[in-house]
Amino acid sequence: MSAAEKRVLVLGYGNPGREDDGLGPAFAAEIGQLRRQNVTVQDNYQLMIEDALAVADADVVWFVDADKTGPEPYHVRTLLPAHEIAFTTHLVKPEVILALAETYYGKVPEAYLLGIRGYCFEFREGLTGRARENLRGAVAALASRVSDSEIASK
Repeated sequence: MSAAEKRVLVLGYGNPGREDDGLGPAFAAEIGQLRRQNVTVQDNYQLMIEDALAVADADVVWFVDADKTGPEPYHVRTLLPAHEIAFTTHLVKPEVILALAETYYGKVPEAYLLGIRGYCFEFREGLTGRARENLRGAVAALASRVSDSEIASK
């Protein structure tokens, strides 16, 4: 399959009502404005097991979340499926979503976690200035990789 044919899914998650925890949904909104034919964008407060269906339909998935302690302005990590047993669905890791896609749909897309550095996570709406700067850098980095003809981790 050529790069132009790859179906890309961007899953931004986090709580916009907790300041910088809203980086994932803010990222999804920014990438969605690119309106690329091969890119589907979704956002939510948290990952859900139901996301496995959308993940299985993609060739490349970018999970995007705020990161409290990671490097500035952001970092990218390759993901692999991880079959974990958890007693709550309140926190479902991207690796578990990949494992569900593999188990139930027989598909594992190329997957990455994009962690954008955040600083304040209090119960207030709006990103901090520093987080907004990190968001701009992360959007620019992924936008340069996402086009109608190319998506790749470089």
